[in-house]
Amino acid sequence: MKRTRIAVIGAGHWGRNHIRTVSSMTEAQLGAICEIEADKRRRLEKEYPSVPVTDSVEEALSQADAAIIATPASSHASLATTVIDLGVPVLVEKPLALSVADAESVAQLADRKSVPVLVGHLLIFHPAVERLKAIIDSGDLGRIYYLYSQRVNLGQVRPDENALWSFGPHDVSVALHLLGELPNRVAAHGRSYLQPGIEDVVFLTMEFKSGAMFHVQLSWLDPHKERRLTVVGEKKMIVWDDMQPREKLKVYDKGVDRPPAYRSYGESLSIREGDIFLPRVPNLEPLVLQLSHFVKVANGAEPGPTSASAGVEVVRVLEAASKSLSLDGNRVTVEKGRTG
Repeated sequence: MKRTRIAVIGAGHWGRNHIRTVSSMTEAQLGAICEIEADKRRRLEKEYPSVPVTDSVEEALSQADAAIIATPASSHASLATTVIDLGVPVLVEKPLALSVADAESVAQLADRKSVPVLVGHLLIFHPAVERLKAIIDSGDLGRIYYLYSQRVNLGQVRPDENALWSFGPHDVSVALHLLGELPNRVAAHGRSYLQPGIEDVVFLTMEFKSGAMFHVQLSWLDPHKERRLTVVGEKKMIVWDDMQPREKLKVYDKGVDRPPAYRSYGESLSIREGDIFLPRVPNLEPLVLQLSHFVKVANGAEPGPTSASAGVEVVRVLEAASKSLSLDGNRVTVEKGRTG
């Protein structure tokens, strides 16, 4: 079987994860690495002596059948345009772009050129999210009332993007995936404590036409490392805690029941306490699953749930949230577009 040659553009922290994963795949191989910093190129040349390492995007693409863009977010749209223009299938790390206009431009170019484009919404490929999506779609939780998540850490402080654009694509993409709809309105509050104009902490609320609400806490200035999502449904509730090594999903058979007939208001609502169920979640690395899927998409074997249009929808929500941040938390309508 022919192995798909993949060029990785950008060898920063996340780019190196892509390089490591591609180099270990049976269905793909590292075609080339593109990195603008000379010190990083020298280290990569020693670590991967059989792989071409260059500072030229065009040269890297000439050695590849597909590409991964893992550079700073501000360069995603322009690099994706270059790769698509050359007809090369590409996975663009999240977010697809920093504006809806740029994201739509990339998606429309990919459509015109018939070039497969995926966006690196990694959590869509997390086995826990796949199982959670299946449970929600089965109706086991009943109507979804609301969701809330925490993505906080005392971690890397970024000088070029705030917590909303750094962490937010994860939770926004998961929200759209689980609920299958774009929010009507968003509201975002944030504060810049370490660097002027770059919010270290953001609280984002999304309101959906179905009546569901999703609240997200995002911060790299927190004493705890939390990666937790809670879904509250009409019949049951479920918690995904990604920091747990094994029991990542817990389904709580808890809720508030309303009997069909009752004699007084006090009898109209009753708390139900049932069992806790631990769904089995395979211990598989999401990045491996994502890149295996990308190889299939690049070869035309299957469509992608994280396509360019899905990337545009996430940017649409983030852009509205950014506007709300500038308005000190006032609610902003999420504009629907041709990809929404």
